[in-house]
Amino acid sequence: MRIKLKPLSFFVVLLTTSYITFSQNKTNETTEIKSIISKKRSFNNTYGFGFRIQLYNGNEQKARAFKARFEAEFPGNFSKLIYNAPEWKVQVGNYKTKLEADKDLMKFQKKFTGIIVIPMGK
Repeated sequence: MRIKLKPLSFFVVLLTTSYITFSQNKTNETTEIKSIISKKRSFNNTYGFGFRIQLYNGNEQKARAFKARFEAEFPGNFSKLIYNAPEWKVQVGNYKTKLEADKDLMKFQKKFTGIIVIPMGK
């Protein structure tokens, strides 16, 4: 009885995995799916969300001081002052990937402590 059960269970597992594999491949081949994926990629290229580095979160005077200090230390880098009541935030950069943001984060950490990478998004 045990000998017959092993080949049967192997056969069932084989059929299940092959069915899952083939069903996934068929859904990605439809023109509708390809159209939706291309639209999503073009939207992300145009309006895509990315990452920023946040230098400070607190009161207005310190936020303005952090922004001025950053602009003096790293000229030519984008910096932005954001007000979300009751706090002010200093955010820098526009990065498409977290890897790009992490590279600059390491560079900025030499002059600023407590900075973090934050995702921009919904």
